Amino acid sequence: MRSIIPGSTGSYRFTLLAGAAAFALAAPTTALAQDVDTEEEDQAGSEDQGLIIVTASKRETTLQETPIAVSVTSGQTLEDAQIRDVLDLQTVTPSLRVSQLQTASASTFIIRGFGNGDNNFGIEPSVGVFVDGVFRSRSAGALSDLPNVQRIEVLNGPQSTLFGKNASAGVISVVTRPPQFDFGGSLEVSYGNYNALVVKGDVTGPIGENVAFSLDGSYNRRDGFGEIVNLGEDINDRNRWSVRGQLLIEPTPDLSIRAIADYSKIDEVCCTVGNLVNGPTGPGILAVGGQIPTDFFSREVFLNFVPENEVDNYGGSVQVDWASGPISVTSITSYRELQNSFLTDIDFTSADIATETRAQDLKTFTQELRIASDFDGPFNFLLGGFFFDESIEQESAIQNGSQIRNFFEILAGEDPVAVLTGQPTLFNGLEASFGFPQESIFNTPLLTDERYSMDNQAISVFGTLDFEPVDGLVFTAGFNYTDDKKDFALSQTSFDPLAQVNFVDAFITQATALNPGLPTVTTRDQFQALPAAVQAGLIAAATDPAQNPLLPLAGFQFQPPFLDIPNAVEDGQTRDDKFTYLLRAAYQVSNEVNVYFSYATGFKASSVNLSRDSRPLNTDFLEGPGASTFAAPDSPIINAGLAVPNLVSGSRFAGPEEAEVYEVGLKAQWPGFGFNLAVFDQTIEGFQSFAFTGTGFALRNAGQQSVQGFELDTTIVPTDGLVLTFAATHLDPLFDSFPGSVLGDLTGLRPAGIPSWAIATSATYTHEWDSGTQLVTRVDFNHESNEDINNGLPTFNAGLGNTLIFRREVNLLNASATLKLNNGLEVGVWGRNLTDDEYITTVFDSVAQAGSVSGYPNAPRTYGGVVRFKF
Repeated sequence: MRSIIPGSTGSYRFTLLAGAAAFALAAPTTALAQDVDTEEEDQAGSEDQGLIIVTASKRETTLQETPIAVSVTSGQTLEDAQIRDVLDLQTVTPSLRVSQLQTASASTFIIRGFGNGDNNFGIEPSVGVFVDGVFRSRSAGALSDLPNVQRIEVLNGPQSTLFGKNASAGVISVVTRPPQFDFGGSLEVSYGNYNALVVKGDVTGPIGENVAFSLDGSYNRRDGFGEIVNLGEDINDRNRWSVRGQLLIEPTPDLSIRAIADYSKIDEVCCTVGNLVNGPTGPGILAVGGQIPTDFFSREVFLNFVPENEVDNYGGSVQVDWASGPISVTSITSYRELQNSFLTDIDFTSADIATETRAQDLKTFTQELRIASDFDGPFNFLLGGFFFDESIEQESAIQNGSQIRNFFEILAGEDPVAVLTGQPTLFNGLEASFGFPQESIFNTPLLTDERYSMDNQAISVFGTLDFEPVDGLVFTAGFNYTDDKKDFALSQTSFDPLAQVNFVDAFITQATALNPGLPTVTTRDQFQALPAAVQAGLIAAATDPAQNPLLPLAGFQFQPPFLDIPNAVEDGQTRDDKFTYLLRAAYQVSNEVNVYFSYATGFKASSVNLSRDSRPLNTDFLEGPGASTFAAPDSPIINAGLAVPNLVSGSRFAGPEEAEVYEVGLKAQWPGFGFNLAVFDQTIEGFQSFAFTGTGFALRNAGQQSVQGFELDTTIVPTDGLVLTFAATHLDPLFDSFPGSVLGDLTGLRPAGIPSWAIATSATYTHEWDSGTQLVTRVDFNHESNEDINNGLPTFNAGLGNTLIFRREVNLLNASATLKLNNGLEVGVWGRNLTDDEYITTVFDSVAQAGSVSGYPNAPRTYGGVVRFKF
């Protein structure tokens, strides 16, 4: 099925799915409990089969007694389902969505419909990603393959109380296996279609009586899912590797030191962008000899060069755990660097229109310290602090292509033959009129050259207090105070001469020069000195296309002059602090059933628009009609004499996000049957919305966005060896207030891109022979209901009155079978998206091609075999 436009197929398929899964609809548990293997249970200190230890509350507790909506995916599930990285994790976690966009390093994590942070390093994600307790501040630093994972916990809803940075929508916590004092390891080789080769290995063992080590690594290579037809090259390939070493030192029974160092590398060609609507600009692309994709799901594209994307991600951490009686202390210190660079054909055609380059460098230091109690009495506490220090440097540019001038001349209405044969054209006339050098418009080597930087320091103090007046009844109060400081600087040079002219002001200058009764106006002060009636008359004429023929050319002023920051008005700083808190009551009804109610608030500090579309806030500057500086009202920037031609207000940064959630949960576990349910009402005020407009990005705060829903997860073991799971998330979101979106007032509308239903169900059967050999067969299915991909596109849908909205529905069937011999050798086969389901991951206004729409197709069917040896 190709889910592109509205239809009834999604509802019908969901009805069938619900019927097929009704056997498991007994209830919800936000954890895939059955998948924890015996080795992991031993490591967690559990002797009970099926008991899962999690650290969602910053303590080791069983999943059953943890009063948080948390989904747990074990390392065994990741292994059986051939889940390589967090992009695939969403297929087993219905509350989580992950999307990969322009580059291999641009991904967004979304929990319960909330998430942001892709494609702009100034915007920190609302979903915090932690690996072994260390915060990965950008998605590019969390995308490496996942070797040697013990479990992944997905914490749904605001987690700001215990997690010191950006957890206003949720947390993804990756927990890897520590070194072992028994020698062992594994080696795995997998091969599949598209020449997919994955090699993984690890070894662990003792160095001495009190020191153990582990070393693991992975290599992942695959041909591309798509093809750059005109170049004969693949796109959407895999080419990444990673290595990690660990030391575990336990000098005394009470002291443990775990040191980790890792390095990962991505060097890939990404991503496949197809054409969904070939708008009125299409003939211009064809006229200059370019080609445009015609079959979206063929994954055949046309580019004028092969894109590049490299990510170097490395760092280390030291965790110290010390326990003395009922008191334990934990310290986690980390330092990480992330280097991300890419070269992209941003028009996504084979015409040589424009290229973007970007190089980003992040350096991050974190320190967490916490102390916790384990008293026999009714009171227990956890108290901690978190320090975060990060610096970002970015250099980027847009290069003019060799055909960009001809393309824009044709779009301006010039005869293609005249343009391509070098005859004088509109741009030549403009160059003569404004005194520009001939052939200078859109013929400079660079359209823009940019330098951005940001320093961020944050300090958090957090804690919880548990009070258990009677056995089984626990009241919890938690708090977090965060102080966040950002200092940023942005500098840009816009080279195109056409963008330096404001057509309204230019018309006024020419009109006054030709009128002997008026002084020639060349500055704002001269214009403001004219009588009000004269000003009004000049503005009316200058903004009338019938009198000012230059106005239609404003669409070609993509990158006007940039007002650098800091400046005399804008200090380039954000200063945020917030106290958030948690109140919760949990009651163990019986040995099998726990219930809880919680109210929590969350916080994420301001985000900065580190891009060429950073523009002053409207409190600092308001432009006049047609971006006129002459007619602009008084403002701090105008009065300071800082305004540059075609400056408009926009967003330098977005203010903080403030979240709150009411949640009621039920967790139950009987022999052979487990059931969890969470019902919630969640709101985020000031949600940081980041939207692509066709030539740039707009960062805005939504007034308020809310979602109501529930999450359920059921595990059934009807007979020995057979485990059935059913997990579902239902979401009903609403823009309670969003008057200032790039699409206009969205207040009262449903936020798009959030499926009403997301379902993950699986069946795993283990047949064991007397010899100990096992055959493990697994089938899982992931469904997302048919929903609008977004609320419209700023350029495409604005021209249509939001009458055509693209949709998507997801139905992914995955399966695997593994024969596990008792000598440690395992042989298996696997397949993902076996029905080759096709859907759009997201859409956007085609770059500088008004009326055209581009999008990203999903990954096709993949399959292969695996050989694994454990010792």
